[in-house]
Amino acid sequence: MASDRDRLIAQYKQMMVMRRFEEEAARGYAQGKIGGFLHLYIGQEAIAVGTVAALDERDYLFQTYRDHGIALARGMDPKAAMSELFGKDPGCSRGMGGSMHFFDAEHNFLGGWAIVGGHLAVAAGAAFKSKYIGEDRVTVCFFGEGATNIGGFHEALSLAGLWKLPILFICENNQYAMGTPMSRTSPLEDLSIKAAGYGMHGDKFEGHDVRVVQDRVARAVERARKGDGPTFLEIETYRFRGHSMSDPAKYRSRAELEQRKERDPLLVTRAQLADAGVSEAELDALDEQADNEIQEAVAFADQAEPAKEEIMFGEVYAGPEDNEPTPTGAGARGHANGTTRTVDSSVEQSVGHHGG
Repeated sequence: MASDRDRLIAQYKQMMVMRRFEEEAARGYAQGKIGGFLHLYIGQEAIAVGTVAALDERDYLFQTYRDHGIALARGMDPKAAMSELFGKDPGCSRGMGGSMHFFDAEHNFLGGWAIVGGHLAVAAGAAFKSKYIGEDRVTVCFFGEGATNIGGFHEALSLAGLWKLPILFICENNQYAMGTPMSRTSPLEDLSIKAAGYGMHGDKFEGHDVRVVQDRVARAVERARKGDGPTFLEIETYRFRGHSMSDPAKYRSRAELEQRKERDPLLVTRAQLADAGVSEAELDALDEQADNEIQEAVAFADQAEPAKEEIMFGEVYAGPEDNEPTPTGAGARGHANGTTRTVDSSVEQSVGHHGG
């Protein structure tokens, strides 16, 4: 069994991989390698790593469009993640989803979801399935503070509380709903008190210390596993970049940003490791390993084959051929509407049945 020191070293490395991944994603976006929107997780890494550390492999995870960090924490290969951003076929959604639609069925990461608040009811449905069939599985659903004003938030938490579903609703409160501060969107400063209205436990804490995140999430997971129902957790955090790459974040001051950076999860964890006797040389070596891993991912994505047209048509459109025997051979053409249908089982697993 790993010691607390060894566990923290591994978690620091995970967070550094996320940070380097997001930095290279920002570079790729500026170079025109990434299309569409790009929402970075820089500054929030401790939440993803701490939460995953509190879960079992069988547990489900749902995330918003800011999904790169949790996907990597859950075990997604950075090469598959970067390839998805670059619109390449080896991507986790075969290059069809892009930044906001990561998916990894192998690791029970059931997607990044682009519609604000739209996935909470889906996550509640996954938790209902687990309870209905009696499986030992907890669902975790992430969202931002802006989603707490969406109708789907109310519907999902109402049903989860009523049926005591094994689910954690984790609000990553990064202080701004796009460019609007929470003080202008909510009459409450403490969102966790909303939990009482749905008959569930509520908790609130800061998310810059990975050890605190793991401990507090683990308590909620234990309650869910014992059948004591759901938990609403508000984790206060801060994103160091704009809402997306197109956002210059002029709604906040430089002084505010620099003050928040003093509690950078990576700096906090690095200091904890130094106190535990890990040398600067060892920490620098971990940084270098993370950098090398991400550079390899970028190189792989650069050279990978682009997303394939036949996959796009076959996994998006449904036509008359769906009611007829499937043509043999990968990428075999359909007929009536000229769409493409694939019989590649790996495509069905990673994209076709999961909205990639």
